[in-house]
Amino acid sequence: MEENTLSVLKIAPGQHPQQVEIDNDLKALQQAVGGSIGASYPFEDPVAIVYNDDGKLMGLPLNRALRDENGEMYDAVAGDFLVVGLGEEDFASLTPEMAQKYEQLFHQPEAFLKLGNRLLVLPVPDEPPAEKPRTKPPAEHDR
Repeated sequence: MEENTLSVLKIAPGQHPQQVEIDNDLKALQQAVGGSIGASYPFEDPVAIVYNDDGKLMGLPLNRALRDENGEMYDAVAGDFLVVGLGEEDFASLTPEMAQKYEQLFHQPEAFLKLGNRLLVLPVPDEPPAEKPRTKPPAEHDR
């Protein structure tokens, strides 16, 4: 793999994480998250979350909850974000183990429900594709 590409996880709202290759430069990172980037380091592992710094201000859809070691949500990431590895002084590719670990951690898409000033986080169930019975709209005489 070339030095200037990173193998990272891209996580979009309502979708499972995808392993993607992106260029290791600011422009590519900004494109991946749709704006100016912020990074946070919420895990003990050498990984960072790269997200759109203005995502919440821009009203991007909430994507995943960030939880402390007790499983309590302390923040939520809005919009697309990346999980990247940390190198000596720069972002790096995720190791296969880290990619798998964080794919599992963020695997389940989450839905956010505002209840007053509280935010409920619900896992979005996997729907089996095309198994649902089609409900047809009521005909005029059924109304």
